[in-house]
Amino acid sequence: MRNSKPILLVEDDDVDALTTKRALKEIKVTNELVHKLDGEDGLQYLNAGNTKPCVILLDLNMPKMNGFEFLRAIKANEGLKKIPVIVLTTSDTDQNILDSYELGVAGYITKPVDYRQFVEAMKTVDMYWTLSRLPEHDQ
Repeated sequence: MRNSKPILLVEDDDVDALTTKRALKEIKVTNELVHKLDGEDGLQYLNAGNTKPCVILLDLNMPKMNGFEFLRAIKANEGLKKIPVIVLTTSDTDQNILDSYELGVAGYITKPVDYRQFVEAMKTVDMYWTLSRLPEHDQ
């Protein structure tokens, strides 16, 4: 990514989190990856005064607070709603895609099972957020 802000990964599956970390490292993304296990944990991180992430990678199916509940919470918060969120999930149902965009996500990626395809998806995410001009949001 083009700045030094962290990337927030909200993902309950440790294997998927490690795969994401590995793929980002492979494509030489140097931003810190902050991993939180569910929406509740991610929301606590965002509200604790930490540096706001440049982007949030969000799974939908998680315990405690799922991805949709997390999205509703951050999009209702004036200080958090401008942070771009990309859904990164195994779910490819039309309803989940529609609901995600209605809640203001910047993108929706169905996790490829093949690692090489996953790396390519992460390259696309990196390129998009490197080239996109985003509004500044509060630190």
